[in-house]
Amino acid sequence: MAETRKSYGNLASSLAKLGAICAALMLVLTPLSVTPAKAVLQIDITNANVEPLPIAIPEFIEAGSPADGINRDLSKVILNNLERSGLFRAIDPGAYIEEIRDINSRPRFGDWRIIKSQALVTGQSTLQDDGRLRIEFRLWDVFAEEQMTGLQYYTTPDNWRRVAHLISDAIYERLTGETGYFDTRVVFVAESGPKVDRVKRLAIMDQDGANASYLTDGSHLVLTPRFSPSSQEITYLSYFNNLPRVYLFNIETGQQEIVGDFEGMTFAPRFSPDGSTIIMSLAKNSNTDIYSMDLRRRIKRRLTYDPAIDTSPSYAPDGRRITFNSDRSGGQQLYVMNVDGSNAQRISFGDGRYATPVWSPRGDLIAFTKIYRGRFYIGVMRPDGSGERLLTESFLDEGPTWSPNGRVLMFFRQTPTRRDGSGGSVKLWSVDLTGYNERVVATPTEASDPAWSPLIR
Repeated sequence: MAETRKSYGNLASSLAKLGAICAALMLVLTPLSVTPAKAVLQIDITNANVEPLPIAIPEFIEAGSPADGINRDLSKVILNNLERSGLFRAIDPGAYIEEIRDINSRPRFGDWRIIKSQALVTGQSTLQDDGRLRIEFRLWDVFAEEQMTGLQYYTTPDNWRRVAHLISDAIYERLTGETGYFDTRVVFVAESGPKVDRVKRLAIMDQDGANASYLTDGSHLVLTPRFSPSSQEITYLSYFNNLPRVYLFNIETGQQEIVGDFEGMTFAPRFSPDGSTIIMSLAKNSNTDIYSMDLRRRIKRRLTYDPAIDTSPSYAPDGRRITFNSDRSGGQQLYVMNVDGSNAQRISFGDGRYATPVWSPRGDLIAFTKIYRGRFYIGVMRPDGSGERLLTESFLDEGPTWSPNGRVLMFFRQTPTRRDGSGGSVKLWSVDLTGYNERVVATPTEASDPAWSPLIR
């Protein structure tokens, strides 16, 4: 049975060139025969400190017509994806005993047990006579000596990297029991130039930092992009003639539209789970409250009526509640209220100030920024305020965004500048829920304000 999925092409570097972006590439996936493993190899990711699973991914075989070295890059991207998750440990290729020559032959499992590999991935890429690229892989349980899963893909050669992400997702899902997150993108603010004259452009990349491109040309300041949880669409804030203006941007088509001019807004709105509504904070008459807007009718609805500053709202994944931060208790703290603004309850009671809450896609946690004694932290807590855990600490960590499976957070980290204002940098980082796996995310320039997409498929 075949499954057809839409791929994505390269994005144009400025809005003027976005009329013809995202040319459709067809990706066909078919399953390979699988014999269920007698002993299911699976990672227990409920522990606070997960022991990474040793995995071997030899270079993919290049069969038939040459595919311009894609086989080497495929295995590298897959291995890098899995390692960055913190759940897998790559076996050094220099330790491999067996050389995989035929994807259809059973591996010599004893050779892989000797080097302590628990899982093995074999793969092959073939350039077809019709110009399509066929990529196939098999995941093996080394101890049970059985194939756990296998898939093959037909696509265009320039779409090989996305196939690598899809294979990574399939391996991750089979070995962890959770949905993968590698076939995703991240939109962010690309920063360049001196601190006193900073150029901020909207940019997008694959979740591993590859295929970065610009969506705006830097002529207007852009801030705080947000991805829709249900589609490849973003909203972002841009200053036009010194007034904050909110835009909607469809990544697949390149089309954008103006939601409206919102004087008093400092952060872009966030989408509701179904993408039909946005929620925002607006300052009116010296008072900042939370509003929602139906995107079809463009009608605003005020949700909070407190004299304090209410800001940074984020929907729960079921759309029934909203988390936000407010200083109504005298200091900046986190709250949860019903979607209509009723029954607001404070949930943070630790030392310091709390900001930028974001509800996990799984609904079980709320991520936040904490400021305490001059240090910044990225942390999580349950929606009732219990179980607070701090995952990162630095001079300035801010702006958490969730991977679509709720397992990993991305944020931006700024290092301090010198007294004269020189030096310092701002980069994207990721951390998993254990807090033991902090990693820098490569970007072509300095970067801030990341927002993670849903799965592309």
